[in-house]
Formats: sequence, C-alpha cells, structure tokens
Amino acid sequence: MTRVFSGVKPTGHLTLGNYLGAMRRWAAVDQHRSDALFCVVDLHALTVDHDPARVRRLSRQAASLLLAAGLDPELCTVFVQSHVDEHARLSYVLECVATDGEMRRMIQYKEKAARERGGSVRLSLLTYPVLMAADILAYGTDEVPVGDDQTQHVELARDLAVRFNQRYGHTFVVPRATGPAVAARVMNLQDPTSKMGKSEDTGPGIVYLLDEPDVVRKKVMRAVTDSGRDVVYDREERAGLANLLEILAACTGGDPAELAGGYDSYGALKKDTAEAVVETLRPVRERHKELCADPGYVEGVLEDGAGKARAMARPTVDAAYRGIGLLPPAGASR
Repeated sequence: MTRVFSGVKPTGHLTLGNYLGAMRRWAAVDQHRSDALFCVVDLHALTVDHDPARVRRLSRQAASLLLAAGLDPELCTVFVQSHVDEHARLSYVLECVATDGEMRRMIQYKEKAARERGGSVRLSLLTYPVLMAADILAYGTDEVPVGDDQTQHVELARDLAVRFNQRYGHTFVVPRATGPAVAARVMNLQDPTSKMGKSEDTGPGIVYLLDEPDVVRKKVMRAVTDSGRDVVYDREERAGLANLLEILAACTGGDPAELAGGYDSYGALKKDTAEAVVETLRPVRERHKELCADPGYVEGVLEDGAGKARAMARPTVDAAYRGIGLLPPAGASR
C-alpha cells in the first residue's frame, strides 16, 4: 500500500489555505487510499523566536483541527513530531549527507533571512529542510501531499535519499510530491501575490479556520480584486479575481474559468465566495468545538499515534545508522 506523510507547523493559527490546499484532501482522499501519517511538526516551530507556551497551545489546536477536518485515527496515524525521537535522530545523519549550498538555495530560507533585521537567523532555520526530509524519509514515504510552495523541500528529500542510498546502501524510499488540482496555493485576500500564511498573527487577508462566519464574510467581501469590471479568470493579469475564483471552485467543486462566466459583477462573486467558505468551514468549527470539550480524547489519539509512528520509523532510522557507519548499542540486534 502507498505510504503518505505530511504535516502542519504550529507557528500560527491554521488557515483556509491550509484546509483547501492540504487538510481536506488528507481527510477525503489520502487516509482512505493509503497508509497515511499526519503530523504536527512542532520542532519546526522552534526555528524562529517564539513563545514556548504559544507553541504548545497551537500544537494542541493544530492536532484538534486535523481531527476536526476529518482525519480518523482508525484510518490514519495522527501524532506530534517531538513525541517520536526518530525524527531528530535521522535529521543529524542526513545533515551529514546534505551540503551547505543546498541549504542556502532553499527559497524559504532566503526569504526569511532577508526579512530578519541585522541578517542574523537561527542555524535551525538553515537546516530545517533536512529535518523535513527526515520527517518524510523515516517512514518509507511514497507520496507527500503538499502545496506548491513546499515542493522544493520534497525535492531535497528525494536528493538526500538517492545520495544516501548510493553511498551507504539502499535504505530509503525516494518520495514524490503530490497536490490538488485547484487551490493548491490559496493567496492572501489583501495581497494576492502572497500566500495566505498562518505565521502572521492578524490580517484582513487571512481567513482562519476558527474565524466566526461574520468575520469570514467581512474578509472575503473586502478582498482585493482590480480596477476592471468584467469577471474573467486570469492568474497572471487578474490575480485577486483569480484567487477568489479558485477559492470558490475549491469550495464548490467547480472550475475557476467556468465559474467566471456566471458572474457579471465582483460583488456577486465575493458574496457567493464568502458563503461557500462559511459553509465549507462550518463542520470543521463545529467538530473542533466538540473536541475541545473532550481533551482526553485528543491526548489519547496523539499518544497512540506516536506509538504507531515510532514503531514504523525505528527500523528505517536504525538501518540508516548502521549504513552510515555507527556502532549499534550493546545488546542490540545486528
């Protein structure tokens, strides 16, 4: 059976972009057709300045939202990255295979380093793509369902897997990235040239999964479009309008270009998009409220998930340790 791995980083509240670009597919498709693992990658949240209590709070919230989005622990494995030591164990071994040049070419590193005042960033921001590769490779992952902004990191995981296998013996499955056909990258409603990112604390261009319906409506109705009047789908020339059409298409199962033909005003498009988003997120919000009332259930899911993940990852990571030349612990099987 195909094995799938993906995760969410608890650096901010999860957004409509996270849901339409990844989480909904995980629940509707991936957990049913594959041996799937979905992870709250909390170690990745430590690469920037952070409040420890907030990271813990957002990690719990992210886990609850994964379940609220429809992930079923009877069908897939849901866990927290830091609860499975094999991620950190394998990350260092892969750092010994990766190169400095590969890390510095990562687009997200270059963008975040450029924004940092004084130009000084944490070393972990440079090396975290290797940890991401470890997340993937530890489980013999075949497919990584991600948005298009993360495909570069999956390519790095592929490169490291091939290099390790060639140098130290076949150890890792070489994964591939997969993504949805529509709304793989939902853009900011106020800046349609930028991704709707969750790391920003606030913003009228970001729809959060737990936003109240009236807040969602207000954000969508205030979305930036352009100075034209006709409704056409053109990602290059009419980015704001295209973003709304892609969001509507993702929520309703339509095609952006075909949907454009049904509107003669921006206002009508915005109203329908707002209502589609509200209805799409309604069951997620309602289920999340139920899960918050039963924290013991979520904790139990994460504990069981970590145990399952650990059992799957350990043989591969142990094999990588042997392959690269490390002595096994005394008493360990050889």
